[in-house]
Amino acid sequence: MPTWEYAPAPESRDIANLKPNYRMFVDGAFVEGAGEPLKTINPATEEVLAEVSTAAPSDVDTAVKAARRAYEKVWGPMPGAERAKYIYRIARMIQERSRELSVLESLDNGKPIKESRDVDIPLAAAHFFYHAGWADKLEYAGFGPEPKPLGVAGQVIPWNFPLLMAAWKIAPALACGNTVVLKPAETTPLTALVLAEIIQQADLPPGIVNIIPGVGPVGASLVNNPDVNKVAFTGSTEVGKLIQSAIAGTGKKVTLELGGKAANVVFEDAPVDQAVEGIVNGIFFNQGHVCCAGSRLLVQESVADELLDKLRTRVSTLRIGDPLDKNTDVGAINSKEQLTKIRELVQAGEDEGASRWTSPCPVPDKGFFFAPTVFANVSQAMRIAREEIFGPVLSVLSFRTPDEAVAKANNTPYGLSAGIWTDKGSRILWMAGKLRAGVVWANTFNRFDPTAPFGGYQESGFGREGGRTGLEAYLDV
Repeated sequence: MPTWEYAPAPESRDIANLKPNYRMFVDGAFVEGAGEPLKTINPATEEVLAEVSTAAPSDVDTAVKAARRAYEKVWGPMPGAERAKYIYRIARMIQERSRELSVLESLDNGKPIKESRDVDIPLAAAHFFYHAGWADKLEYAGFGPEPKPLGVAGQVIPWNFPLLMAAWKIAPALACGNTVVLKPAETTPLTALVLAEIIQQADLPPGIVNIIPGVGPVGASLVNNPDVNKVAFTGSTEVGKLIQSAIAGTGKKVTLELGGKAANVVFEDAPVDQAVEGIVNGIFFNQGHVCCAGSRLLVQESVADELLDKLRTRVSTLRIGDPLDKNTDVGAINSKEQLTKIRELVQAGEDEGASRWTSPCPVPDKGFFFAPTVFANVSQAMRIAREEIFGPVLSVLSFRTPDEAVAKANNTPYGLSAGIWTDKGSRILWMAGKLRAGVVWANTFNRFDPTAPFGGYQESGFGREGGRTGLEAYLDV
């Protein structure tokens, strides 16, 4: 049988308009921070992309004060219809610069260009468009006749979806009349700072959005600032617990979107080929750097062997390599630290007796890469079935009855998402009602829309982002 290869189809990195230095954005201007500058790395090549100015605690205070002034004098009193024009303008400008933002995201984060181009950037624009529509309709959102903004929102976002997470946080805050101080992740600050350029070019009045890069203590200073009224955090469960403890008794409103260990449940009557595609998308999309990734596959015993064979065949075709190549399916792991964590948990899976299968695809010599891996014969007690790996690693368990599937799916301290694959609508509805997960997908996975609320239960956090429900987190109701 003849074999053939894809010819390289790289996107030009020049499109990113990469600058050697980036500065933080406070009170409508780009300024040097008093913190130690950080170097952001391209995870696919290990090269330094740019040097980024970072905030010190004094800068956090300055940014929060600027946000407070802007809230009291400009943004809070502004009619919703006027706020909507600014938010809509930001959405349009994200669309206009979408190719530049896509390339920059892939350079800084390591995700394949086709994902940043087709998912991240369009969804970021969609969140601003959607929330622009709500800005003058809040009294009809079901939260009473006169819902009020909270004030200053302190927001901390992760490295897996840098621009999209910024949009998830900033757009609803602005629509509801709040001002924002946002800290991007230290390994992926670049697209948030280009978003600051867009905000400046959109003529958003100074102080309404402030973006302050930095490491963990900067986020802690922001969360603990007494003049912050609302805290929004997406990231690890460990940090989420620290934040919850820090703000206890302060009266601050908070939403936490934390880790996950989602069950993707396949019944014997499921469309197998469709399910395989959903499983691949559920765990290997964005290298598995997804809090709602379908990292636990539960398969009914009668179809387990057939499905695993088809899954391995399909995973073998995934191409791993240069994130800027339009043919790449699996890009680079975001950092050396994350790669080390993935390797440690994979080794634990082997040591505890699970059967490891790793894709035979070639892996680049340079950069932080990890080949897609599937573990069979996994028991619920193993670390790979309990801990969030946050990488391209799938654990496969089996079940016999629907009740056993529910029990195994819910056997986790997390509760962010789940997937169900079956031909029976009644089973979908029955199962969805039993699963302790904030989002349940049926015969699909990883589908996002700004009109749909997203969030978790248990150690996956609380509160919702997106949709009408997500507005409440930014309103005094």
